[in-house]
Amino acid sequence: MADLKRLQRRLGYDFRDESLLVQALTHRSAGSRNNERMEFLGDAILGFEVAENLFQRHPNASEGELSRARAQLVKRETLASVARKLELGEYLILGTGELRSGGQTRDSILSDAVEALIAAVYMDSGIEPARALIRRVLKERLANCSPQEQPKDAKTRLQELLQARGKALPAYEVISVEGSAHEQRFIVQCVVGSLDITATGEGSSRRKAEQEAARKVLKSIGKPLS
Repeated sequence: MADLKRLQRRLGYDFRDESLLVQALTHRSAGSRNNERMEFLGDAILGFEVAENLFQRHPNASEGELSRARAQLVKRETLASVARKLELGEYLILGTGELRSGGQTRDSILSDAVEALIAAVYMDSGIEPARALIRRVLKERLANCSPQEQPKDAKTRLQELLQARGKALPAYEVISVEGSAHEQRFIVQCVVGSLDITATGEGSSRRKAEQEAARKVLKSIGKPLS
């Protein structure tokens, strides 16, 4: 395993119980003592800290603006970028199959590990060190984030457009999930019955597939995203 002391210096936190750090770095493919449950806890702590930070920094931002800003800061791609800056991939403990398929570079695995690390710090020392870690690793992004400038996503724009026209909201349905567990492709159908429009989107997550389908519907009714 790579030097965990070096990783802890990068995190700005020294673990009292280093086994928590090891567990946070262990993917489910490597054994039963892995980071899956820690991801769940870390995600909740991350969401709260980012929400509180945005709330305090931007007193004039609306609920919708704050929500969009938070979504940008906690999304998979942002956390994967944080993980790469920490060079987290070299510390991950993966099963043979995941190693062979490049799991140490995959956004989903990297972002999950960041959430697990947040939980590990919380379990080791409590909430304040965990919140401090979040502020450190997201420092520049938090400072540069402007809720008022966050673009609305396709699903939100489609919903608002339909509401403005007095139409029923769209229905999203997962048509199929293809590929192996670590390379899944979701195919989602968006149906706007009131306009007799149906579109299909595809993506590496249900959310991404829904957004793609919504973009296609917006284009069909003459409201493409800018």
